[in-house]
Amino acid sequence: MTRKVPELSLLSYVNGSQNDQIKFVDELFKGLKEYGFITLIDHTVDQKLCDKAYDVVHEYFQKPTEYKMQHICEAGAGQRGFTSFGQEHAKDSDKPDLKEFWHVGREVPSDHKFAKFYPSNIWPDDMPEFKNILEKLYGALDQTSVILLEALGRALDTPEGYFKNMIHLGNSILRPIHYPPIKDAKADGVRAAAHEDINLITILMGATDGGLELLDRDGSWLPVQTKEGELVVDTGDMMTVITNGVLPATTHRVVNPEDTSSTRYSMPFFVHPNPETELAAIPSCIGDGIKYKPINSHEYLLQRLKEIGLKK
Repeated sequence: MTRKVPELSLLSYVNGSQNDQIKFVDELFKGLKEYGFITLIDHTVDQKLCDKAYDVVHEYFQKPTEYKMQHICEAGAGQRGFTSFGQEHAKDSDKPDLKEFWHVGREVPSDHKFAKFYPSNIWPDDMPEFKNILEKLYGALDQTSVILLEALGRALDTPEGYFKNMIHLGNSILRPIHYPPIKDAKADGVRAAAHEDINLITILMGATDGGLELLDRDGSWLPVQTKEGELVVDTGDMMTVITNGVLPATTHRVVNPEDTSSTRYSMPFFVHPNPETELAAIPSCIGDGIKYKPINSHEYLLQRLKEIGLKK
């Protein structure tokens, strides 16, 4: 039987009966445990907003390189604004990924205790809709992450509010990505080399082209295919730590297309804890012993940013 990433209905959890919710919680946990990925065939993010986001992102990335280079955040280790083509690479890879991207992050008042961790967002002055739409999308995906992690917390037998408190004012990042045509790339490599995400979970809006693959438990590469209006969810390294390996981060990649003239856009939302969070094993996951030493989430993030080339 051909393996396929499980498809779940988030609205069955949000609007359904108690039995519907129990079923979703079980399927979410099982899907992330067995695949590391699940697909949401329906959810709480307005598709019209998703479509508008892709429109403004496409408009931005078609601008000249000189224009985009004005929006680099030198002080933010690539955590805000524009990151140019070939800057990021997978951990332990010496070849840059064939992509450029933009980061939208959390904003807090200047006198907030987290302000020192969060650089201000950067926005193109002549594209007001770019800012407006991406801020709305960030908020919608942020709210969806609370729902998903609440459900996952039920499966992991965590105290009420465990994940909600962890990600409240968390360091989550929205990353619109542009993969230009391979024929224009002028670099040796792939669109995104095999890697694991850093964060707790990633919510990925359906990309404009295929290429996403996960490393299945048997060591084979399994394509992750979505339809318009669906979201993909996967687990990151921080989830591996706090679940003591029960929900491991799954290696994935974006392979180069056969059509070297094709362009690909994608828009992952990386769900992070707040920077004061200690990443430590959830009691229900300890089993025969703790595998990962507890670590502060911000320290862990900085360590990983160095490993992928975004921080020196």
